[in-house]
Amino acid sequence: MQIEVLKSKIHRVTVTDAELNYIGSITLDKQLIEAANIIVGEKVQVVNINNGERLETYVIEGESGSGEVTLNGPAARKVQKGDVVIIISYAQMDIQAAKSFKPTLVFPNEKNNLLQ
Repeated sequence: MQIEVLKSKIHRVTVTDAELNYIGSITLDKQLIEAANIIVGEKVQVVNINNGERLETYVIEGESGSGEVTLNGPAARKVQKGDVVIIISYAQMDIQAAKSFKPTLVFPNEKNNLLQ
């Protein structure tokens, strides 16, 4: 049996932009992607602390060290610049592997989204 478990989490980053007229996705600073063990194109869940919205999208790489967290396309309707979000990815694995699996948790500086 396979179950879905937390793989990675970027905890409490501030949205730097919301770009409605874009194909879709979330653009993240390359350093955040790497620190969280997320890959470009990976499906993520975005949880908006400010309004309770939850959405799923995929990751696009932004400039390294920029602190960028931009919601693109339809997702831009669910966030505003300045909102605080949590970005979560999940993995499927068997129960035995899940019992010993340790997720990657990243806690950037909430004011500038940079790693501390």
